[in-house]
Amino acid sequence: MRLQWMSKTLGVITLAGSLALSAQAEDPIRIGAVAPKTGPLAGGAAVTYWPNVQLWSTQVNDAGGLLLPDGLRRPVEIIEYDDRTDPSETIRAVQRLANNDDADLIIPPYGTGMALAAAPIFDRLGYPMLNVTAITDQTDALTDRYDGVFFTLGATTPIAQGIAKLAADMKADGELGNRLALVNVADAFGIELAKAAKTVFEDEGFNIVYETSYPPTIQDVSPIINSAMDAEPDLFVAFSYPPDTFALTEQAQVAGLDEQVDLFYTAVANAFPAYRNRFGDSINGVYGVGGVNPVNPDFVAYREAHIEVTGQEPDYWASAVMYASLQVMQQAVAEVGLDHDAIIDYVKNNTFDTVMGDWDFVDQQIENYWTVGQWQGGQFYGLGSTQGMDGEAEPID
Repeated sequence: MRLQWMSKTLGVITLAGSLALSAQAEDPIRIGAVAPKTGPLAGGAAVTYWPNVQLWSTQVNDAGGLLLPDGLRRPVEIIEYDDRTDPSETIRAVQRLANNDDADLIIPPYGTGMALAAAPIFDRLGYPMLNVTAITDQTDALTDRYDGVFFTLGATTPIAQGIAKLAADMKADGELGNRLALVNVADAFGIELAKAAKTVFEDEGFNIVYETSYPPTIQDVSPIINSAMDAEPDLFVAFSYPPDTFALTEQAQVAGLDEQVDLFYTAVANAFPAYRNRFGDSINGVYGVGGVNPVNPDFVAYREAHIEVTGQEPDYWASAVMYASLQVMQQAVAEVGLDHDAIIDYVKNNTFDTVMGDWDFVDQQIENYWTVGQWQGGQFYGLGSTQGMDGEAEPID
């Protein structure tokens, strides 16, 4: 389905689906979306964020519009802003959407740093904030402080525990030594995860033989890989963002680190189809953050629809969660309309049927989520979760 694009100062308005600008579209529901189209995180948003906005809005408009409690449907109009991977621009865009564009709803931004920066603005403006691509141990503090802020993808320590527990089990079985190289991208996501992981791995009896951080704009990761190799680790763990996930993997293969270690793990973009397409069979057995059950019928149907509408595959971690968050918003609006306080209250107190299964928010958070996965035969299988997800796979050598 082709999208109709109309230029707008500092942003883009999208009227998704095949609805013409007719009487039915005279009063569309205006939904803002803020995420990178440029900057270091643009590649990640182009996989996880923007295609799901396109898929969901297309499906809604093809069904006649967003259902309201009175039984009527109104088309959705997506107002897009590029925050350029800059938290200050994220804040300005959210304010612009609320004050200038009169957005009825705003889809939260992409990336932990942007979400943390925008949370006070969402709260002050009164918009519900269904975060997806934000991982932080500040979730309890933020949900205590902000009545309408929700989290769906997980917290920092459980994510770190996912890979640490798996590594500890391998060590206990004699499949892995205890020498760890730990690196991270120096932003909110990477810093929090590395800090939590250091404690968790040390508690599991691992010895950190190499540790460093690097800026999100890093161009050459070869010094990191070479220094890690010199430390002779048994496992390499990188809490990375998309550009460095690709760069670290490529350089590790060039230098031979991937063959030197018994466990190789990177973070965001590891679960992207482009990662598999770039590295092929060489990543069979590589570990990464998140996961899915790729043979689950709900995920298979979602994947097929994603390809049909957007022309690309979803990722094997946060894409389906992103889509599920939009399903939550859609179901809440169908029951209580567009009143922000009513939506917030409804999300807190009801169960939602999503591509991720039934979702119930506990203290404004989804408590069960994938933490670690592995590439197996061209698909990224979830190996571990916080409470036991259907379809957890066994690791392969």
